[in-house]
Amino acid sequence: MAKIVVINGTPSLVSRINAVIEYAEADLSGRGFEVERINVAELPPEDLIHTKFESEHIVKANGLVAEADAVIVVSPVYKASYTGVLKTFLDLIPQKGLAGKIILPLFMGGSLAHLLTIDYALKPVLSALGARHILGGVYTVDSQVVRGDQGEVAIAEELKLRLNSVLEELAEETAHKAARKEQL
Repeated sequence: MAKIVVINGTPSLVSRINAVIEYAEADLSGRGFEVERINVAELPPEDLIHTKFESEHIVKANGLVAEADAVIVVSPVYKASYTGVLKTFLDLIPQKGLAGKIILPLFMGGSLAHLLTIDYALKPVLSALGARHILGGVYTVDSQVVRGDQGEVAIAEELKLRLNSVLEELAEETAHKAARKEQL
């Protein structure tokens, strides 16, 4: 079974972007993929800040990345870039730790002004980590994920359509990669 890991780079576990993550996880699990999530904000801060490569938490998280066929990188956009929380974890992934992985970025910002954050801020770092197969990803504005009075979250239909399209592409590419791996 092909494995997909989600690296959640939001510092807040109550962020609206979690609805996007849950949507993606449900879709991919429904297609038969094994999906794991790394909530970077739940990793020990001292391990992240002091780059403790040998920390059991970091070793475990990096193990999930190493075993994955595909990696979904998720972050809200702050100050025209992805979060510092995400960057601290990316700095702990081994130098070629994303080599051979299919990568799907999912970003959310307050406006379309930072639409190119994935291309100009994230992709160079992913490339430095060995990623060569980076899908186009989805950048959404936070107004497309609305929290209701009872705490429920609704995703705009237009965003669901874009997510469905990119998740279909990820599923096809990952299944194809897993099939090739089994043939070897």
